[in-house]
Amino acid sequence: MTESTQYGFYVDTTKCTGCKVCHVSCKDRKDLPVGVNWRRVYEYGGGSWAANADGSFEQNVFSYYTSIGCNHCNEPVCVKACPTGAMHKRREDGLVHVAAELCIGCESCARACPYDAPQIDVDRKVMTKCDGCYERLAEGKNPSCVEACPLRALDFDTMENLKAKYGESDGHIAPLPSSSITSPNLIIKANKHGRPTEGGDGEVLNFAEV
Repeated sequence: MTESTQYGFYVDTTKCTGCKVCHVSCKDRKDLPVGVNWRRVYEYGGGSWAANADGSFEQNVFSYYTSIGCNHCNEPVCVKACPTGAMHKRREDGLVHVAAELCIGCESCARACPYDAPQIDVDRKVMTKCDGCYERLAEGKNPSCVEACPLRALDFDTMENLKAKYGESDGHIAPLPSSSITSPNLIIKANKHGRPTEGGDGEVLNFAEV
């Protein structure tokens, strides 16, 4: 690796079924407490049914799933918001980490991040987040969420390799924020029902889970 190496995620929303195995494997790896979810699976949907005069029905109902963790952004607003320097971007791999010994648990990073990646560990009073499974990377392994996905809807590699393999992102579909905010290292393959980031005609259907 060189100083310019940047890792990121690929998410294929045409394959994701919302099974949440990625979510569970992530929590299991670090034995995360209840309420701390480094990876979340959003169900986004909408539409309606309408009855016709002849008794038939028409509908435009849709839904799709998007698995999201930290996107180890090029312009991480969490790093900018951190008053102590605890939140930092690693030079060797571009992963955004938390230095627990510097963290004061003020949650400024959480308020700044549009992806809800940093989350407070209430018992330890420090912020936590997806760390890209850096220990597994050192062993030549993928992050646990990627390896656990039964439909291979997730991938993780250098952004150079991901772009060579999958091309550019189809765009950051709802409910994700605009990529212009943080320049995330994330490639999305859009579901055929994918709605635009802004002005999508649906809503998050599993809000209590994410």
